[in-house]
Amino acid sequence: MSEFALSAQAATRALRALFEPTPLQLNAHLSKRFDAEVWLKRDDLTPVRSYKIRGAFTAMRKLRERDPSAAHFVCASAGNHAQGVAFACRHFGVKGTIFMPVTTPQQKIDKTKTFGGDAVEIVLTGDYFDDTLASAQEFCREAGAHFLAPFDDPDVIEGQASVGVEILDQLGGAPDMVILPVGGGGLAAGVTGYLRATAPDTEFRFVEPLGGASLTAAVKAHEPVTISQVNSFVDGAAVARIGARPFAELGWVTPEQVHLAPEDRICITMLEMLNVEGVVLEPAGAMSVDILPELAETIRGKRVVCVTSGGNFDFERLPEVRERAQRYSGLKKYFILRLPQRPGALKDFLQMLGPDDDIARFEYLKKSARNFGSVLIGIETKRAENFTELFAKLDAEGFVWRDITEDETLAEFLI
Repeated sequence: MSEFALSAQAATRALRALFEPTPLQLNAHLSKRFDAEVWLKRDDLTPVRSYKIRGAFTAMRKLRERDPSAAHFVCASAGNHAQGVAFACRHFGVKGTIFMPVTTPQQKIDKTKTFGGDAVEIVLTGDYFDDTLASAQEFCREAGAHFLAPFDDPDVIEGQASVGVEILDQLGGAPDMVILPVGGGGLAAGVTGYLRATAPDTEFRFVEPLGGASLTAAVKAHEPVTISQVNSFVDGAAVARIGARPFAELGWVTPEQVHLAPEDRICITMLEMLNVEGVVLEPAGAMSVDILPELAETIRGKRVVCVTSGGNFDFERLPEVRERAQRYSGLKKYFILRLPQRPGALKDFLQMLGPDDDIARFEYLKKSARNFGSVLIGIETKRAENFTELFAKLDAEGFVWRDITEDETLAEFLI
């Protein structure tokens, strides 16, 4: 057994001081749907509802073993890493200073305070994470504290490898495939590092958000690169550049093993898991399940493990998730309609709607001295095909209209 595998097993044993192994659950719904044996590794059920506690605890423990006087730790995070560091600080009885962007939702700030208690101080600074990170690192140097990186650290990777240790122990044998979400790469590097040493026949697939494809870019370039734009919706995995250390352990990955999950499609998966299974997943936590339809032919008849990496979901975001899911499914559209400013024009339009069509948005202000006015309309329906019929009717009646559902600039401004 490799030295890394032995270290991962030691890290797993040490974690038992904090929590028992997270459940590995056979999911009947997904297994039936894909004619496979689909297991969920529920790391959304750690004490901080994400796997991040594993790396934070392991890095802090090992640093204190090397330097018993270490008593002050610093990190920069707007979410799961902050909560893992806070929990570890309270466990070890050390001081933690956690830097978070000013724009961090209050719910995440409050949860971090809850996990850390009196052991942590939260500093809100910077509108963007890069500014927050720079402030944290400068403070760390001035205070002589220890900085805890979220993924680009060998001890963090070792801690995340405990997910792989638990999978093998709980399954009682090697799975045919493990599907892993990827952001900075710490989880993927750790789990694959352990399983490749102990279960060499296991296949791997990696999933990253379409708007944060840092692993895809690195595999193509054979080295980490910084992508120019990142969609922050999948906040647990929206990383512009995969970590250098994680990628050094993932250099064997091929483009065919990496899959991209559209942010809006992830919303469909989140709602399905919530409504059908009663499982609350954050966007990053749902990615491994989201990719299953693309792998349907590959996984048929196989034993597959999906790592659900986090469940820190603020239910105030639920309307946005539902909206995104409907738009991706073609069940909700927004369009601008040029409506004649005459009595009965609106009635003419309404009569074109089918029995399953429901107006969800209607904005119109009559313009003086004009023959036509623009109307912003949002419509929900039960079948995507209904829009084809509606738009055909509009064309036949000579209405001028424009579908802005997929127009990012207009949609963001108007909707």
